[in-house]
Amino acid sequence: MLTAYLTHPDCERHVMGPDHPECPERLAALNDHLLIKGLLDCVQPVDAPEASDTQLLRVHDAAWLYRLQDLIPAEGYARLDADTLVNPFTLRAARRAAGAAAHAVDLVLSGQAPNAFCAVRPPGHHAGRHGGSGFCFFNNASVAVAQALSEHGLQRVALVDFDVHHGDGSEDIWAGDERVLLCSSYQADLFPFRDTSPPAANVVLAPLPARSGGPAMRAAIETHWLPALARFAPELIVVSAGFDAHREDDMGNLGWSEADYLWLSQQLLAQARASCGGRIVSCLEGGYSLSALARSAAAHLRVLVEA
Repeated sequence: MLTAYLTHPDCERHVMGPDHPECPERLAALNDHLLIKGLLDCVQPVDAPEASDTQLLRVHDAAWLYRLQDLIPAEGYARLDADTLVNPFTLRAARRAAGAAAHAVDLVLSGQAPNAFCAVRPPGHHAGRHGGSGFCFFNNASVAVAQALSEHGLQRVALVDFDVHHGDGSEDIWAGDERVLLCSSYQADLFPFRDTSPPAANVVLAPLPARSGGPAMRAAIETHWLPALARFAPELIVVSAGFDAHREDDMGNLGWSEADYLWLSQQLLAQARASCGGRIVSCLEGGYSLSALARSAAAHLRVLVEA
């Protein structure tokens, strides 16, 4: 069996204006790099379906779905917040991104794929129960977690997030839910500017200072994430895979490299092999330097493919 690689052309039709960093070219750059490296020959391509209302309402309230639907313009752009805009195709793209995550869970847990990567946009980890922000509309990774819990009867799902920004939307959805272990590493002084105190026992935080580099990340993961994951013994690992902590990405200042993403992915795979037969569903989050995004995501995907 091959790694499932879920994406859809609709994800490239969501645009937030010229020069916006969260742009369709992100997926094009990733696809081109994977094609050149031969990785696309090592995956099973899957068209992402649109998420159903039932799947979305497990993690978002109905008022947000109605509000977003009403916000979509017939043409041009409308603004959700200072950094987040919608165009006529945003809702369909967001449903594809969330639907990819849910379908990836179905493929992996039914044994049709050993693991999965969702090459989708818009990203999702800043979207909470009551709304979106920070380029995000629906919380794709959380939709995946809820799919595993509700449709497949899992009791323990880990959601790990290594975007340079903290996944405050995921924390809003899952803090206090003992079925989910939420592990998050992020740059401490960036949006969404949360403090470093976990809000609940099922949240493990590894905030990192600016310019701390890969060695600090590796030490934090070994100290905080890995022991917690081993104790929790997840039946599935869902990943919010952001690549904007790369040293070439000016959205953050942590200074990671492709080798750091490779190491981190290997640690997650080792835990998945130990507790859940290697089952991982990974969803693209941030990453705005096109070359660094493509190289880093390829390193992450290579670990899944070689598994």
